Amino acid sequence: MDWRFLQGLLSGVNKYSTAFGRIWLSVVFVFRVLVYVVAAERVWADDQGHFDCNTRQPGCTNICYDYFFPISHIRLWALQLIFVTCPSFMVVLHVAYREERERKYQAKHGEHTRLYDNTGQKHGGLWWTYLISLFIKTTFEVLFLYVLHYIYDSFKLPRKVQCDVSPCPNLVDCYISRPTEKTVFTYFMVGASVACVVLNICEILYLIAFRMVTLKQRGMARTPSRKIHPGLSCDGC
Repeated sequence: MDWRFLQGLLSGVNKYSTAFGRIWLSVVFVFRVLVYVVAAERVWADDQGHFDCNTRQPGCTNICYDYFFPISHIRLWALQLIFVTCPSFMVVLHVAYREERERKYQAKHGEHTRLYDNTGQKHGGLWWTYLISLFIKTTFEVLFLYVLHYIYDSFKLPRKVQCDVSPCPNLVDCYISRPTEKTVFTYFMVGASVACVVLNICEILYLIAFRMVTLKQRGMARTPSRKIHPGLSCDGC
């Protein structure tokens, strides 16, 4: 899979992100996409070919592998990376929509007029779009972690599994290739996913807190100042 296309699209997201968003993007590419492309794909490249069972019954090994690995870790992580990065495009599309409105407004009222002070500034609808994208990314991260743990019942891969699914003649012992190495990579990818969840939550709290402070400052600026008579105190003001 060519991840350079995804990297090119997300590079535009970096311009409209907060500090937490830029850190999140760095974690995704350095600790997830780069590790996935350089190492993880090769670790799981022989997962089915080296899945050995102590029987030569035709079809038994394939059936047991499909039973214990209904979806490969590597493919599940690929889906996870796609799903958690796609919501960021909502922000880019919203900014593009603003820029198009700005262009039409200037074409109608003159080049020196402006509809937005800054098309990439996170206020109004763009603020909501950015916040919703963070909630969607966090939901997908947690959902995929749950699915991974639910399918395999643990993040640790066992050395031996037992299978009695037809056409296996009886209870068959099957052995996973390089379980320790795969367990290490699994914990690493899970840890990077948890770090992304923490960064998303921090960014959500930051956006909400910054929004509340901004609204409070605007409210104080709009409140007319009260004149106090020189002979009166202001204890009740």
